[in-house]
Amino acid sequence: LLILALHGAPPAAAQGSTTLKMQASWPASLTLYENFQMFAARVEQLTGGRLKIETMAAGAVVPAFEVLDATSKKVIDGAHTWAGYWQGKNKAGILFTGGPGGTFGMDYIDFMGWMYEGGGFEMYQEYYRDVLKLNVVAIPILPSGPQAFGWFKRPIKDLADFKGMKCRQTGIAAEVYTEMGMRVVNMPGCEIIPAAERGVIDCAEWVGGIEDLRLGFQNVWKIHYTPGMHESVTVGELLINGDVWKGLPPDLQEIVKAAATETWTKWWARWQKQNAEAIKELREKHNVQILRTPDEILIEFLKTWDRIAEREAQKDPFFKKGLDSQRHYAGLVVPAKRFMFPPYEFAA
Repeated sequence: LLILALHGAPPAAAQGSTTLKMQASWPASLTLYENFQMFAARVEQLTGGRLKIETMAAGAVVPAFEVLDATSKKVIDGAHTWAGYWQGKNKAGILFTGGPGGTFGMDYIDFMGWMYEGGGFEMYQEYYRDVLKLNVVAIPILPSGPQAFGWFKRPIKDLADFKGMKCRQTGIAAEVYTEMGMRVVNMPGCEIIPAAERGVIDCAEWVGGIEDLRLGFQNVWKIHYTPGMHESVTVGELLINGDVWKGLPPDLQEIVKAAATETWTKWWARWQKQNAEAIKELREKHNVQILRTPDEILIEFLKTWDRIAEREAQKDPFFKKGLDSQRHYAGLVVPAKRFMFPPYEFAA
């Protein structure tokens, strides 16, 4: 007591801090990883050092696509990843990324509206807890879209042109493209360029814009098509081990959620500017042909996804529950937005 009276209480950091070790599903060189770092820095700031996040790139502890199980088993405390990677476990995970096909016409804000105002967040936790039987908590953090159709070794004029081409795709979009006639290969982002350089694949989808520039697609192929309908609204996730989450005081839990939401907004705003700069650089410095994806392909993707989604809804009650919930929410907000919002392209 005498020491405290003379010197005052020790700073919060001196009272002990908690460090969570988390791994991403992408390399440290990508802007997706910068979203992870932005979140970690903000958590440390907001908690005064009481909670720190040690960010690790893909492969640091486990392979990129194994972070979910590693988080549930507490091999790592958490992960920065994308729910579409778990379709081998249960395909409903894709709904919590936004889903293929534009989510019934919802944009990013509408999708987050479904998450926080339409019951999506509660279903998101139910998916991991009750459907997959895993010990994780999930929080939306990474709005990485709208994504491009991809990179090709030759021009694609119509649907027939890409049939039989061997292309890197992932998640349930790979199933859609397979049904459309493409030969698909699933691989993490860090493996795409080596595979392209060896001629293992004829085309690839990653993200578009700055992400594709960082990976170096322009050094392998010179034909790039945008947009795509496979991830027109797509959101990555922060996963935290359930026991780790329960062990955090309530105020730190709230700070983690708030920091994730702030990161979602601020990083996405920065990222859109980076994408615009990247398109300019790809064209002017690297002589990339950035072309409009043929409407025939976009329309066929939507039709194919509708068929696959309905098949999954018939097989899986939880998939149907999520799909119906999104359809209901979109049925409210999409027509209202189209009526109320001005045509921004006029001003553009």
